[in-house]
Amino acid sequence: MFLLQLKHELWKLFGKKRTYIGFGAFLLAQNAVILMFRFTKATGAIRRALEGGGYPAEAFLTATTIATQVVIPVAFLLLPLYVALVGGDLVAKEAEDGTLRMILARPISRLRLLTLKWLAGAVFAISLSLMLGLFGWLFASVWFPQGGLFAIQLESGPAGGFAVFGTAEGAWRYVAAHTLLATKAITIMGLAFLFSCFNMKPAAATIVALSVMFVNAILMNIPWFADYKAWFITHHLNLWQWMFLQSPPGTRMAESLSLLVGFNLTFFAVGAAAFQMRDIKS
Repeated sequence: MFLLQLKHELWKLFGKKRTYIGFGAFLLAQNAVILMFRFTKATGAIRRALEGGGYPAEAFLTATTIATQVVIPVAFLLLPLYVALVGGDLVAKEAEDGTLRMILARPISRLRLLTLKWLAGAVFAISLSLMLGLFGWLFASVWFPQGGLFAIQLESGPAGGFAVFGTAEGAWRYVAAHTLLATKAITIMGLAFLFSCFNMKPAAATIVALSVMFVNAILMNIPWFADYKAWFITHHLNLWQWMFLQSPPGTRMAESLSLLVGFNLTFFAVGAAAFQMRDIKS
């Protein structure tokens, strides 16, 4: 019965047109950036960096490299927007439309209902993250050859610079990074879901969740707060990028994953507590 109810929640979620806005935006944004790489001199800087390091540009100026360059800004700006949009809708939209009152008239607990809705949102977040990687690689493959992976490392200090990987290793690192990217998508969806459980409009839940994330990102990137970087949730959301380091910090990644699990459990628990106290049926 639980799986049947989850199927209905997924059917309801993916039956809405707004659910597909994110997929369409990714198609347009990734195509635009890849075409810029193909028909401008933007790849010249990548070529110079490779040749300056003693690597043949032809072996690493590939579809996987271009797709990796595309995903970083898209995952930073667009992914949070669309997962927060869906997360903010999951409960608040049904309360606004009045359908939540009808659902709660059936013999189902509020906690069970929230669990089903959160799982449906998590499935959407995972799907969007994986499609981001798949779209990028497919579109880049049209214009660029297959081969190794060249990745600009975003870490400062000894790990800074760039990393290069062979074809096989580059492929699995690309897949692993997008799998970990799903943890970012789920966490932001969960934060929007938390605010959706309160008595507010869907748009308000989305905006508040995005505001929390952007304030975290702003504070984290202020140089004077560098010593406190690990205190900001956005620092741990970026753990997927560490897969593009030559030697990923396994301990730090495990720590960030455990913290994200804790954040998600906390978001769900606070949202469930607020939802339990709401007077929906009056």
